[in-house]
Amino acid sequence: MFSFTLLLQGIWILAADAGHHWTYEVQLSLPPTLYLEGLPRKYVAAQLHLHWGQKGSTGGSEHQINSEATAAELHIVHYDCDSYNSLSEAAQSPQGLAVLGILIEVGDTENPVYEHILSHLHEIRHKDQKTLVPSFNMRGLLPLQLWQFFRYNGSLTTPPCYQSVLWTVFSQRAQISRAQLEKLQETLFSTEEGLSSELLAQNYRVPQQLNQRTVFASFIQEESLYTTGEMLSLGVGILVGCLCLLLAIYLIARKIRKKRMGNRKSVVFTSARTTET
Repeated sequence: MFSFTLLLQGIWILAADAGHHWTYEVQLSLPPTLYLEGLPRKYVAAQLHLHWGQKGSTGGSEHQINSEATAAELHIVHYDCDSYNSLSEAAQSPQGLAVLGILIEVGDTENPVYEHILSHLHEIRHKDQKTLVPSFNMRGLLPLQLWQFFRYNGSLTTPPCYQSVLWTVFSQRAQISRAQLEKLQETLFSTEEGLSSELLAQNYRVPQQLNQRTVFASFIQEESLYTTGEMLSLGVGILVGCLCLLLAIYLIARKIRKKRMGNRKSVVFTSARTTET
């Protein structure tokens, strides 16, 4: 049975101020027996890694859909094994890499598959530490609806940011619990062991301009005519209107009932006398 190697590895990332700084990412090595189908060439798996924000932040993902970020993002990295001998070689060529992007949000329950990774974070708290993760079914890392995704030609999110990635970002999100997200945000350090500890957080690149790239969708998006706030206001307005209508119907029915009761009380019954001749 194959065991995955989990590593806390140093990387350079592009900061919000367009500068670069050194940080780390959690990287899990993957066996070449995993590969993608449905693409022009065969892409075999190499590794997966996570990006996240800091505790209390709503952001952490490197992709946004309709300008909405999520708490974290998982990338599963593959390379074109038909044309290149290694990940590093393929990373320098257009479409040399194919990366699956999974947006991660907070749900109500713990995700047992993500826990296979997160439960080992305490074993790699500092730079270059490694540990083994027993094999598990990676399907659980992905959202249920794999047929809804966005695809575009883009770049690596870490310098030198080669324009070599065929990105596939799923529309549906994966979910982890609040406790699992906090474990990701609070377990690892961006310093070497023995040095002053500084929590590793915000290891993601801010969204970049499209630069005339075309983003394709595998499904027809239903564009909303209203924003979330407008939809909420509309819903509240409809609810209040329905309550007012029910109240008006109740008052009218009550008035009609009182009128009928009054009419019954005003009727006088008298006995008729018969005169015999």
